[in-house]
Amino acid sequence: MDSEISSRILQSVDAIFERQIEFLAELCSHPSTRGNEQSAQDFMANAMAERGHAVDRWNIDVHDIAHLPGFSPVIGDYEDAVNVVGTRRSASRRGRSLILNGHIDVVPEGPLDMWTSPPFMPRVDGRWMTGRGVGDMKAGLASNLFALDALREIGFAPAADVHVQSVVEEECTGNGALACLQRGYRADAALIPEPFAEKLVDAQVGVLWFQVLLKGLPTHVAYAGSGSNAIEAAVPLIAALHRLEECWNESGRRSPHYQSHAHALNLNVGKIAGGDWTSSVPAWCVFDVRMGLFPGQEIEAAKHEIAKVIAEAAREHSFLRDNDPEIVWHGFHAEGYALSDDKSETAATAIAGLERAHRVVTGNELDRLAITATTDARFFGLYAGIPALVYGPTAEAIHGFNERVDLDSMRRVTQATALFIADWCGLENA
Repeated sequence: MDSEISSRILQSVDAIFERQIEFLAELCSHPSTRGNEQSAQDFMANAMAERGHAVDRWNIDVHDIAHLPGFSPVIGDYEDAVNVVGTRRSASRRGRSLILNGHIDVVPEGPLDMWTSPPFMPRVDGRWMTGRGVGDMKAGLASNLFALDALREIGFAPAADVHVQSVVEEECTGNGALACLQRGYRADAALIPEPFAEKLVDAQVGVLWFQVLLKGLPTHVAYAGSGSNAIEAAVPLIAALHRLEECWNESGRRSPHYQSHAHALNLNVGKIAGGDWTSSVPAWCVFDVRMGLFPGQEIEAAKHEIAKVIAEAAREHSFLRDNDPEIVWHGFHAEGYALSDDKSETAATAIAGLERAHRVVTGNELDRLAITATTDARFFGLYAGIPALVYGPTAEAIHGFNERVDLDSMRRVTQATALFIADWCGLENA
């Protein structure tokens, strides 16, 4: 790309960056936890419309996507699951098309007294903005929009169609991104600015969610020995699952992408509930589990191993051996994905374009990263043949208290994104 144009693009991002910070703060003031994303999606839809994008806003229908590869089963309905896509159509369509994807849903904020400031009242302190969702991943959503804004400010537009996606469900199923594919949104490449410190994610793990439902034998606690405590029965089952976790992390079972990771796959018991009365032996217990999978690890085989481990542990329990635990598979059924496995010319060209953009902005080579989490990249890469580049700003304490994003990093990512768009899509007059 012409160095003069590159300089103008970088300067344009700088010139409107205060507006971008204000936009991010307003977006993060919407508490878009799962099921409550509507106001944030209204905000995104309005922002896209103001920019002249063709806006598509729809409620996801499970029946439309349940048969598709990559679908994750859900508990409940999707009455409030709203996706928004803004499409900027090219006049010339000379270049390569692009999806700029990001998720609007954020995880719950947890106890408010553990935050130093209210989680949905974003606070700027120096180069950091603090608040729930600022890093994961509303800064990325802002970067997607303002990279296009920066081009428009200097009279340019992409010379190919660009679809700006704001999706739900990334934090629990990924079905929002899947619904975009089902709706027909395709492109030559996808860019997802998840907060991984300005590194290119070249591999990501898969994720399985499941619930384990246990029965107990209730009795008055005065006669506890004659009953069976369903909550305490969960303890040896959880221990057995952690032994399976260690087995999957052994060097002989690791994916080639994770040979340097001694413990890439993490099991987490994220929720537990049980019992009805403090002085009664609990008759029930439910615990929710998240388990990681390596790229290439088959989901059905993993589920079979998990079910076998739980059944074997139950047989060692005097009550559970005759009262089988029930496993409910819901939420993430996510396969692992490795961009580095994509040997296509398209993928190589896209990666090279992002490397150039990163080098211009930072002066450094683009580092690569195998992450121990999942993103929506898998849908594009595994099921649509679209290379998915995950590259976003530095953030801290995502999913934790006092989540924050580095605003200088967001600026650099916006600049790199704008340069990548100019390189990948080409430019035409706005």
